[in-house]
Amino acid sequence: MTTEPGSPLHWPGVSVIIPTLNEARNLPHVFARLPPDIYEVIIVDGYSVDDTVAVVKQLRPDARIVMQTRKGKGNALACGFAAASGDIVAMVDADGSADAGEIPRFVEALLDGADFAKGTRFAEGGGSRDITGLRRLGNHLLTGVVNLLYGTSYTDLCYGYNAFWRKHLPALELNDTDIASAQTDSQLWGDGFEIETLINIRVARADLAVVEVPSFEHSRIHGVSNLSALSDGLRVLRTVLHERFRSRGRRRPEYPGYPERPKRRERRNPPDMMMVVQQNPSNDVDVAGGPAGPSQFVSEGPRPVAGVNGTTAADDSKPPGTRVHPRQVRNSQRR
Repeated sequence: MTTEPGSPLHWPGVSVIIPTLNEARNLPHVFARLPPDIYEVIIVDGYSVDDTVAVVKQLRPDARIVMQTRKGKGNALACGFAAASGDIVAMVDADGSADAGEIPRFVEALLDGADFAKGTRFAEGGGSRDITGLRRLGNHLLTGVVNLLYGTSYTDLCYGYNAFWRKHLPALELNDTDIASAQTDSQLWGDGFEIETLINIRVARADLAVVEVPSFEHSRIHGVSNLSALSDGLRVLRTVLHERFRSRGRRRPEYPGYPERPKRRERRNPPDMMMVVQQNPSNDVDVAGGPAGPSQFVSEGPRPVAGVNGTTAADDSKPPGTRVHPRQVRNSQRR
């Protein structure tokens, strides 16, 4: 395991993946919020025509720059994941909407026993200044469909701020190697904004321990988003249905480090509460009703960590601490 002696709690090595496409003006803000002593920063560029690459080299000469093999955010993430060498992989948007200063709370969720730390704007401590009413409604409906079809209890399906142990990358089954010109419209399945949904579904199918982490989404700092509520919403719906039929008759992926847990029908007792210590350095109020700002997970010693897909994991490596804001996560019996 790669450790960072200067990092909080002597973190394992954290690879931060930042997809970029003409984000030269936003990157200074994103880089300024990165925690110190990050193991590596990987910029995946989609052939930007502005000064994105030059800004990266100036502000983060230690960053690795990877060029996409195709177009789309999904392909950018797949290329970044393939290039990562840290123990933990975190994905951060380059437009300033995701606060890189929240990375510690995702890392702490993983250190507390989760396999996959999933950001959510709709839990206490999370929120958004960017989401529109139409996108909120669509996200809510699509989240309900996924929870119904896959037995999960997600609260925010279409949010791309996540982190996971790199050893679980095979569970995502992403394709980064098929090369097509990134200057054309060529895309494969999962190359677009549906990537968040695709990852969430495949993580659930792999039976990984998923913990939702409150996150606050800010407005894009500069530029205009490429997201289209209608067309991308329909693509997400097609992804949900495609993955449902794709999973029929398929075995769950197995790989070194794959978690060995009892089958869901053998897990009858609901998991214990997952609790979060919230810190509120600002007075911002979020759309979910809780305070915005960084938080951290404080351990109480050995206990299970509840996941949104009914999985649990234990961790006895942390000292006792105080916990507030309990959030009961439903135990789902999918199989």
